[in-house]
Amino acid sequence: MGVSRFLTIAILLATAFPSLARDDGTARAWLAGDHHVHSEWSVDWDRSTNPPTPIRGGDSPYTRTRNAQQALANGLRWMVHTDHGGPGHSRVTLQHAWPALEQARRDVAGLIQFNGMEFDVPGGEHASLIVPPGAGERDRLGTIERDYSRREPLQAGTREDGRVMLDALAHMRALAPQPLVFINHPSRSATGVGTWGDVTPDELRTWHDAAPQVLVGMEGAPGHQAAPTHRGLYRNNDAPTFGGFDQMTAQVGGVWDAMLASGRRFWITATSDSHENVRDGGRDFDPGQYSKTYVWARPEADDILDGLRRGRMFAVTGDLIDALELTVTPADNAQRGATMGGTLKVRRGTALRVALKLRQPQAPNANGDRPVLDHVDLIVGSAGPDGAPRMEVKRLDASAWTRDGQWLSMQWEVPALHRDGFVRVRGSNTGESAPGADAAGEDPWTDLWFYSNPVFVQLDTSD
Repeated sequence: MGVSRFLTIAILLATAFPSLARDDGTARAWLAGDHHVHSEWSVDWDRSTNPPTPIRGGDSPYTRTRNAQQALANGLRWMVHTDHGGPGHSRVTLQHAWPALEQARRDVAGLIQFNGMEFDVPGGEHASLIVPPGAGERDRLGTIERDYSRREPLQAGTREDGRVMLDALAHMRALAPQPLVFINHPSRSATGVGTWGDVTPDELRTWHDAAPQVLVGMEGAPGHQAAPTHRGLYRNNDAPTFGGFDQMTAQVGGVWDAMLASGRRFWITATSDSHENVRDGGRDFDPGQYSKTYVWARPEADDILDGLRRGRMFAVTGDLIDALELTVTPADNAQRGATMGGTLKVRRGTALRVALKLRQPQAPNANGDRPVLDHVDLIVGSAGPDGAPRMEVKRLDASAWTRDGQWLSMQWEVPALHRDGFVRVRGSNTGESAPGADAAGEDPWTDLWFYSNPVFVQLDTSD
């Protein structure tokens, strides 16, 4: 039996619940970033030569320094440079992209910049590969691209076998420190809702099983949000984005929820996938201009990666919010709880209290708007007897939350779960009961959403 018939809502003042995310006294804060950004080293190829000759600026006109400057101007604190590959591109990565990263780090010292690439997944499509900074980061990225990237070989079709991806993940799993991988635009090649293309739910599970501390999530909100015809470049009209988010994330009870209900620690993000900005004739926003992934971390590369790896983050578009504190506690013990990415262990039969605080930005967003939050959804899930996710959604609107300056506060009482489960939230400036399918030509600034990552609830069944 699910929680649907029992879920009730109670609204309390912000002071009625603790901000557990800050209890450790560290200097962590919400740091906005983007892990999918292209530069002039996402080259095109002159295939009249053998081997093909890279054409600088073929898929993006911007330098890495320019991208970093735009990211900083748009309020980002961290960014990953993710140029994509091609036949022999690992040489471009080592000989050109790496020196450009070193220059960008010197030019834009206020932004934490990671070495990475848009990895061509063997047997799949694309993923953001993020290499921890430090000794050997240049060569580690070059080696992964050279030995495993699907488009690296000069002979076409030699790495289309998905087993090569498992070899790549085994290699990355053995590195210390381990890199991170997020699957990019997972449903872009889908042909319908639930009709998958180059990325399937089975592949996500297989990849995550192979390296659960390396491949840790996917883009919940893909980039290319400024594309005038097909938002996110999801070109199949039967498989669009929903409120700018991929169907795997946006569909309650869908792929992401099924993974969470099975206990997988699998996270979502929002990125720009910036190639060329709309003001320059492109179809993209700059890093941080529209989409942001906020990580609860110290302003240090290692702690940002730790937050990404452990799910201390939320995804948002259009600067709808800029801070999110989601806390789940036993209903009878507000001093013991868990926050995003964490796990609350409770005895079977224990009711839960879910507390949420949101902060709305003081400044207008990049479109000059001050978006107004219309509603927030509480989403509670667990696995049913057949393993399929059992879901409950409850909504609050502006009449039900408490405002204190920039902060909005709300709280739910949730009856005891019957199985291990999870809690997450989302919200929008629209009045849609669920994210609608995005239509050609819609204005993305009028359709904004945030999604939290989950808090897990684990039942202690011992006597």
